[in-house]
Amino acid sequence: MSEATPAAPVPGAAPPIAPLVVNVQYVKDLSFEVPGAPQIYTALRAPPHVNINLDVQVRPQAETPGMYEVTLVVRAEASEQPQAAANSEPPRRVFIAELSFAGLFTLTGIPENAIEPVLLVECPRLLFPYARNILADVTRDGGFPPVLLQPIDFVALWQSRRGQAGTA
Repeated sequence: MSEATPAAPVPGAAPPIAPLVVNVQYVKDLSFEVPGAPQIYTALRAPPHVNINLDVQVRPQAETPGMYEVTLVVRAEASEQPQAAANSEPPRRVFIAELSFAGLFTLTGIPENAIEPVLLVECPRLLFPYARNILADVTRDGGFPPVLLQPIDFVALWQSRRGQAGTA
């Protein structure tokens, strides 16, 4: 039985170029507000109801062809549970957390028809765990239970976005 040996690199040949390179990831914007502080901390009797909005934004970098800034925008708005609100008053807002977490990505050798799904599915998938962790930390550090985002189906989000663009 013979063993397969990996091919030795050819001297002087350029190393293979990765089709997707993450150049940098960063917090582009972060905001956390507790409008009813400090009273909300003593008045809140149950964990707040949290509404999450998520968006993916892509901006090509004109100065560097093939480089794109992909931003995952997450807004978490918490309010009192409806049964916890007194009488007919609308539920009080507990906190608002807004996070824009971005990355600069370089795409090389990707077919034109694959660029959009890479930018709107694969890049956000790489950013998501970091954004999820930041949002959990900031809400916990704000004195509330951490907001733990469930995994996002970025393929479904992209397909939904394409469907909306097609009907518009």
